[in-house]
Parts: sequence; structure tokens; C-alpha cells
Amino acid sequence: MTVRVLLVEDDAGVAGALAESLHARGHPVTSVGRGADALHRHRDADLVLLDLGLPDLDGLDVLRKIRAVSPVPVIVLTARGDERSVVRGLRLGADDYLTKPVRLAELLARMDAVVRRAVARTTPAGDVVRLEDVEIDLGARRVLVAGHDVGLTTKEFEILAVLAARPGTAVSRQQLMDEVWGDAYLAVSRSLDVHLTGLRAKLDRPGLLTTIRGFGYRLGRD
Repeated sequence: MTVRVLLVEDDAGVAGALAESLHARGHPVTSVGRGADALHRHRDADLVLLDLGLPDLDGLDVLRKIRAVSPVPVIVLTARGDERSVVRGLRLGADDYLTKPVRLAELLARMDAVVRRAVARTTPAGDVVRLEDVEIDLGARRVLVAGHDVGLTTKEFEILAVLAARPGTAVSRQQLMDEVWGDAYLAVSRSLDVHLTGLRAKLDRPGLLTTIRGFGYRLGRD
């Protein structure tokens, strides 16, 4: 699959080497070094690779502004690996978060997984799952709690959708990670925990999404 990549990286050497590698594997790359340029050009891309250390805007602010107007997949690719930045990036809607240096093979695999899931999201599901006063519209990708839209992020909704497709049934952590991310890497496991915390807070229905210790999760009460 050919992926049009917008590479947001202010280090010309890093950007040039990465763009050359991606080009060699058939992916057209547009490189920009400023956050403002990313905000203007993300609509022409299938995927955004976003550094956080930009000269004009913090990369997390760029991510927040992109996510407010576009569902384009975004992979954060940065040297900033502290837990606070990782958690903020995931909560702001990053589809993945990789810390430099990253092996090209892993980056390509993550790009493929993220883009495949973005394509799958465009396929209408059409089902509505209702649990108490929570309504999960899988086709419209909307969740109402007591009649109010709770505004889930893309990953929060995808996690909830996997569980809602099997209400009352235990779903393992590995299955959940495989269906939402396409793998069960340790980094994905941490990401799952972050998104589950956000999802539970937005639903605000204690006991509706339960943890099955040592196995996984279940949506629905006993």
C-alpha cells in the first residue's frame, strides 16, 4: 500500500535520511520543519510523522490542532520519551508514539498497522449497542451517556467498540490490543492502559467496564 507521508521534522539531516528510506519503499514524502506548515499541509497526507521538538510550536499543540479538524493518522516520532509526554500524546489523539532512534522495519510496520485501521474506520458498521443509559453507535462512531455525546478519542472509541461487539463477554488484553493496534507490543500495552483510563473517566459509569484480573476486560454488569 502506497502511503503519502507528511514528515514534520526540523532536523534536515534526520528528515532527509528518513524521507529517502521511505521513498525507496514506495511512499511519497513531503517534509516540513515547522508546526505551522504541518497545520497547512496535513490534509494532503495519508499519514503524519510528527516530531515534538519544533522551532515554532510544540508538537503536542500541533497534534491537538490537527486532531480537532482531521482524523488523519498521526504517529509521534520524537526523542521525547518521558512518560508525561507519551501519555499526553496518546490522550491528544496520536495513533502511535515512537521514541527515537527507531528501526526502520518497526516504523514501517507501525505505519502499515495505523493506516490499515484508518481505512477500516471508514467501513460503516451500522449497529447500535445500548447498555443502561450508554448508547454506542458503531456506524456513526458516537457514544452517548444519558443523552450527551462524551467525545471519545479515536482509540478510546475503537477499544469500546471491540468490547461492545461482545457485551457481557470477557475479552483478553492481547485480543483487545491485536484488534485495535494489530499487535501486542509492550509499548502498545502501556497505550491501552492510558486509553482505558480516559475511557472510564468519560463514561463515568463505575462497574460498567470491569477489569478481569490476569485476563482482560468486560463491558456490561454481571
